Amino acid sequence: MKIRLDRTICDGFGTCAARAPRHFSLDDWGYASLAATAGATPGDVTPEDEPAVTRALLDCPAHAITVLPDPWPH
Repeated sequence: MKIRLDRTICDGFGTCAARAPRHFSLDDWGYASLAATAGATPGDVTPEDEPAVTRALLDCPAHAITVLPDPWPH
């Protein structure tokens, strides 16, 4: 699973960081950022973290988190 965070519409509620702290962090003003986990790029979600990230996505009041579609097979 790959996610995207649109920081331009984030309202700083912090729900994502509370639900999935391994994937979201808050800056000094309380706005969310994607956090990189060890060996992965920001936005890459491992299968074991999908439930927490999905909960963060569903609970985001600003709808700033989206799931990116899987790439087309070659």
